[in-house]
Amino acid sequence: MKISIVGVGRVGSTLAYTILMKGLGDEMVLIGRTPEVAKGEAYDLQHAQPLLAKQMRIRQGSIEDAEASDIVVLAASVPTNPKMSSRMELSQGNAELFRELIPIIAAASPQAILVIVSNPVDVLTYAAIQFSGFPSTRVIGTGTLIDSARYRSMLSSELSIHPDDVRAYILGEHGETQFPAMSIAQAGGVKLLETETRRKFFEEAVDAGFMVFRHKGFTNFAISLATCTIIEAIVFDTCRTMPVSTLLCDYYGIRDVCMSLPVVVGRAGITRVLQPTLNDSEMAALKESAQAIRREIDSVLRVPG
Repeated sequence: MKISIVGVGRVGSTLAYTILMKGLGDEMVLIGRTPEVAKGEAYDLQHAQPLLAKQMRIRQGSIEDAEASDIVVLAASVPTNPKMSSRMELSQGNAELFRELIPIIAAASPQAILVIVSNPVDVLTYAAIQFSGFPSTRVIGTGTLIDSARYRSMLSSELSIHPDDVRAYILGEHGETQFPAMSIAQAGGVKLLETETRRKFFEEAVDAGFMVFRHKGFTNFAISLATCTIIEAIVFDTCRTMPVSTLLCDYYGIRDVCMSLPVVVGRAGITRVLQPTLNDSEMAALKESAQAIRREIDSVLRVPG
């Protein structure tokens, strides 16, 4: 299993370390804007792996060195404004970056699964599908997986139930229009009702990424583990259900936009998009998310006249 990481900043390097610790592949290629930094990260990981049971071939490389990868992770991004208040601020720059990188990656690794981490992840997942020509089942955005994990953690504390046993999803955009699908939330078969406290949990989950960003200027640990959850499901073909950004083809009339719904992830990528029955307010929120993402897609991916 060959895994290439494009973008070896704080997220990409933390992800590489997490992949190594979990023993998720046989070969890992680190591809960064500054080759010397990527080479240093590769050396550091090489020096760490003798202390682990499973060994990997780890090296720095160019974008062409992603050739024949099974999984390519896109964590590359244009510089982030320290005062950024919306992930959409990165749309134009990162869309142009993807326009440059994705065709080369697709040509070098035509059978790869692309895992999109860069923001705004829904817009860029859509862009990756368009620029690669890959089937949407092989392009997966991290989406609201991290938001849902944060939300489940808060619910877990309230319920005194392990987060893995709390079935609660945040769906839609990984951004301002996301929403909690409380009508389908449950633990141990018991429905979880929406309360004022749980609404506050959701609001905290929405702001959690920016809270970390405001304190230390970036996020890296949680998003790296979320990305590894996707990679593990692919490597071990576990058929895990998780909310990630995927192309909607016709979900209650919503189509041609990428956003988060629960999907099943395995060795082939997304093997099934689940279609939970949402209530009227949740459906309205999902459509609002779709419209917001679609507007941004139309804005940044328009074809020059």
